[in-house]
Amino acid sequence: MKAAVLGKPIAHSLSPALHRAAYTELGLDDWTYDLVECDEAGLPAYVESRGREWAGLSLTMPLKRTMLPLLDHVDPMAAATGGANTVVFRPDGRYGYNTDVQGIVDALTEAGAPAPGTVTIIGAGATACSALAAVGELGAPGADVILRDPARAGALIATAEKLALTIRLRPFDDLRRGGAVAPDLLISTVPAGAAHLLSERTLFSPTPPMAVMDVVYHPWPTPLARAAAAAGAIVASGFALLLHQAAAQVELMTGKPAPLEAMRAAGRAELANRAPR
Repeated sequence: MKAAVLGKPIAHSLSPALHRAAYTELGLDDWTYDLVECDEAGLPAYVESRGREWAGLSLTMPLKRTMLPLLDHVDPMAAATGGANTVVFRPDGRYGYNTDVQGIVDALTEAGAPAPGTVTIIGAGATACSALAAVGELGAPGADVILRDPARAGALIATAEKLALTIRLRPFDDLRRGGAVAPDLLISTVPAGAAHLLSERTLFSPTPPMAVMDVVYHPWPTPLARAAAAAGAIVASGFALLLHQAAAQVELMTGKPAPLEAMRAAGRAELANRAPR
């Protein structure tokens, strides 16, 4: 059977290391998992041309939203968040899922983060939509969302409405203002450099968040993760998110429990190989 991860750019993806390790541990010696550079324009033709030997696809940016109209069946969480990062080919059609939500929930739970009452999310892209859904799964009623351009919050607002969650949009300039009450949980869904102001605030705040997740996984720790740890917060990593969402993908595609520790070891080994010498 065949599977692959699609996106553009895609060469940096850690998914092959994770999925291939799972196949080896599960004894699926005839399964393969490849990297495929594909943009939005090329996605429909690529998906349509997959044969019966294909088990599924992993999707990264910018393809998660583009995939939805190409599916025959859309899981409720993928519909609510407006994107699918996983496709499973079955005899009755193409099924789409969002495993990023489960990945965020599992990463925070594994790190020991308490159930959040108040949440702040940085960013408003596809990962922010998944983060909002995840905190809803953890019992939070909604989140404050810090973003640069409120005009780009449409998908996030739609996710909140579908899941009956509340959101409050706040300008990025709020990061420069002191005195704000820290949330129970802070999730950054933006590149490491974009959260630099937040890193300084977290480090020097008298009341830091109880838990922080940064979805960046390389290089690690990010400035935000380092500041949060120094301030005494529980820190959940982008690698843990990637690992747990990949484990959910493996289970959907193979029908077998994911060998989480084998996948974790393979992912860490690959990241170590990428570290500067």
